Amino acid sequence: MERIIVGITGASGSIYGKRITEVLAANSYLVDIVFSEMGKKVFEYETGMSVEEFINSLPEEQVTLFDHNDLFAPPSSGSYRTIGMIIAPCSAGTLGHIALGITDNLIHRAADVTLKEKRPLVLVFRETPLNRIHIENMLRATDAGATVLPASPGFYGKSETVEDLVNFVVERALRTLTGREFNLVKNWGE
Repeated sequence: MERIIVGITGASGSIYGKRITEVLAANSYLVDIVFSEMGKKVFEYETGMSVEEFINSLPEEQVTLFDHNDLFAPPSSGSYRTIGMIIAPCSAGTLGHIALGITDNLIHRAADVTLKEKRPLVLVFRETPLNRIHIENMLRATDAGATVLPASPGFYGKSETVEDLVNFVVERALRTLTGREFNLVKNWGE
């Protein structure tokens, strides 16, 4: 099975990281998940479930939770084989750390390793409006090899639920990361 690292940070939009993890596990990926300290708080507030409940709802053999302070964890090494990393939601602070190469926690370090190993890194940015610093950091991260994917759902699919809108962003993010279809939404023209 292929392994993907999922980072969940403190921006609003925890549902994106939750759904991405669920879809990856359902499609036989190994998932290493790292919550930032604020990411845990926002996740629990927005989803109404604890991180432990969420992790326990997933296949134990496919999902590994790492502490964000553990810079000795496997995802902090380039020799640890993954196909890439996705951070959803990606806060402005996390984007700034990645853009500047500052690795204060495991999410930052794993992203830095992903870039240096030339693996795909997808940042599902969930901030609005944008200031000049955000835009410059997006450019820096993109120049370093990351893909900045704003959490901007499309409305041409005639979505009927919030879950449909979430699935639109999740499908785009996972396609960008893996290059494969997950069939969560219909493509334009289907």
